[in-house]
Amino acid sequence: MSFSPNLIALGEYLAGKFDNREQALADSAWFVHLHLWHRPVDLFTEDSITLFAEQANIVNLDQPYRQRIMRLMSGGGADAPLQLQYYMLKDPSALRGAGRNPALLKRLTVDQLDLLPGCILTVTQQTIAANSSKFTATQPPNTRCCFTYLNQIVQVALGFEATAAEFNSYDKGIDSDTGKATWGAILGPYRYTKGEQY
Repeated sequence: MSFSPNLIALGEYLAGKFDNREQALADSAWFVHLHLWHRPVDLFTEDSITLFAEQANIVNLDQPYRQRIMRLMSGGGADAPLQLQYYMLKDPSALRGAGRNPALLKRLTVDQLDLLPGCILTVTQQTIAANSSKFTATQPPNTRCCFTYLNQIVQVALGFEATAAEFNSYDKGIDSDTGKATWGAILGPYRYTKGEQY
């Protein structure tokens, strides 16, 4: 299947190694220095571009966390926004460290994933210059992204902005009782700069 230019551009913008060094140095009280990997994987290739995501604190690069799969898809029609569907690994420890060691991803199969039904984003594209775009991903209204981790139900609010050089993450954990953010981009997005293109 041929992909739309916007879907291809989104995949290229997201694929890479990122870090938020400048932000962490400027505001270390609120932002730890993180590395973030978005590695392309050969899943759902018939209609999607799929990425493995993982991040790690710079002081504990050997202890990465937040492994997830991001499936980028075209919307329902020619003018429909793109969509991003999240999946969770049934056994995150099996691929721990794949951000730094992509050889681990060669054994990844669809059977190792759990679909997260409410964890889907609508992605819109805005042209900011010739051959340059900004993608903005938001959760549709009245949706909740929840999953079970360590026998606890976790709710998250997801979103990002991406350009060719930057990735701003608005992801945060939500207290299901109060609706308030408990971790993540509480004081604004994590601002990552792309260091390597995959």
